[in-house]
Amino acid sequence: MQDAPLLISNILRHGQLTHGESQVITIEAGGHRSATFDEVAGRAEKLAKALRRLGVKDGDRVGTFCWNNQGHMEAYLAIPCMGAVLHTLNIRLPAEQLAYVINHAEDRVIIVDGSLVPLLAAVKDDLKTVETIIVVGDGDTSALGETLSYEALLAAEEPGFEWPDLDERSAAAMCYTSGTTGNPKGVVYSHRSTWLHTMAEQAASSIGMTEEDRILIIVPMFHANAWGTPYAAWLAGTDMLMPQMYLMGEHLAAIFNEYHPTLACGVPTIWNGLLQLDKPVDFSSVRAITAGGAAVPQALIEGFEKRFGATIIQGWGMTETSPLAAFGLPPARRLEGHDDMYYKIKAGRVVPGVEIRVVAEDGSVLPNDGTSVGEFEARGPWVTGSYYKDEDPDRFHDGWLRTGDVGCLDEQGYMTISDRTKDVIKSGGEWISSVELENAVMAYPDVFEAAVIAVPDHKWSERPLVAVVPKPGKTLDPSALVAFLKDRVPRWWLPEQWAFIEEIPKTSVGKFDKKVMRAAFADGAYAVHKVDLPK
Repeated sequence: MQDAPLLISNILRHGQLTHGESQVITIEAGGHRSATFDEVAGRAEKLAKALRRLGVKDGDRVGTFCWNNQGHMEAYLAIPCMGAVLHTLNIRLPAEQLAYVINHAEDRVIIVDGSLVPLLAAVKDDLKTVETIIVVGDGDTSALGETLSYEALLAAEEPGFEWPDLDERSAAAMCYTSGTTGNPKGVVYSHRSTWLHTMAEQAASSIGMTEEDRILIIVPMFHANAWGTPYAAWLAGTDMLMPQMYLMGEHLAAIFNEYHPTLACGVPTIWNGLLQLDKPVDFSSVRAITAGGAAVPQALIEGFEKRFGATIIQGWGMTETSPLAAFGLPPARRLEGHDDMYYKIKAGRVVPGVEIRVVAEDGSVLPNDGTSVGEFEARGPWVTGSYYKDEDPDRFHDGWLRTGDVGCLDEQGYMTISDRTKDVIKSGGEWISSVELENAVMAYPDVFEAAVIAVPDHKWSERPLVAVVPKPGKTLDPSALVAFLKDRVPRWWLPEQWAFIEEIPKTSVGKFDKKVMRAAFADGAYAVHKVDLPK
């Protein structure tokens, strides 16, 4: 066989030459702008030339501080294909952590959307390695000092760039974890790992995008490279809808109503907000909704099927797994006694190319029997083997990545995630799954969101505290909620402590931020209602 390297430039060329008329559509206030794949590829060539003229060499890190839009897609193509490293910067990180990841990665250049200039300006004086800032679009750039215009840079270049032959194992992109505890950790993706991950997403048993699809990419392009969907869509010729900052409620409804995507990807909080919206949303074109980043409550899956006739497909992964590791609909051959919903509420089915195992606290590997609970460990060609400039040996075990997720794996490869190791509630020597308890509470008709944390207890060591956000205009009674849960969870799981709050804090990637919740409880910020549990 010919020894051809697996490079992102192969992906770029295929989309440009084979699907040149497919489109990247960027949503703007009152409308949109669009460009064909051929036009986007031509602009990526100009960007590569401009970066090279600015002195960017192989291996140099180029940061992007951008929304999901056409310019960000051009950077996705140009930077790794020229031999540099694409570093997608999380626009929602606290200033201290943002400065940390830029300095830790040693970014030389940052490309920033004009509307995000104030966020970057807040850390500008703390940046040690950044030499050039390029601004995309309009905005007051004075707070950044000297900057370059993205469009002016591209206008000065001619189309055409000879993409170099690279080592397929060389760095192509990097992304930092969301840093819920301590500083974020860097994960570096190679050309080879990105190429293989892209092919895995293209499998029919996975997302399986085609040229007939139009995907709405809501998950941010700074979060595990938008789950890899931009590269997979480019390879397949799938039209891409880029929503920029228009990510919630009525804006999303308008996108569905006007642009008719067939696929969409986002975290459960996005889909829950859309489900609660009191206005028509046209889902007639949609063949699948993908959700990840957190467990999808059964009530949300059922709500989408009832209201929109749309199927939510769960996937599971991490920044460390590129991120696709599990994905799936119910199988053709169902286990006896299990209906479709048994499979739909799973985190997903292990995808080909990735291995998952469940490990007990003593390090022994547990059986895939659907009941044995331990920590998930993963390995595969797009699973990281180490963090960037941070060995962190505790996260790796015998060649496997320790994920920090707790759960079980059944004989068909479906994952049930019970909790994060740091979030599981240890009550009287037994484990209570905060995730399962949250899902049970969110099945109550008047609950919008619910999150569960462990709080100290003198008798049981820990007990669950449930923080609940009611639906607008609704008032909740904790005793009624306990009665609702009575037949849905084990008796000893029933929570006697409840707090009703306006909003559950979220991490920069849309997950419940339980670190913030635990601090709020410790500071007395929650008015806790205690109820007597049924005998």
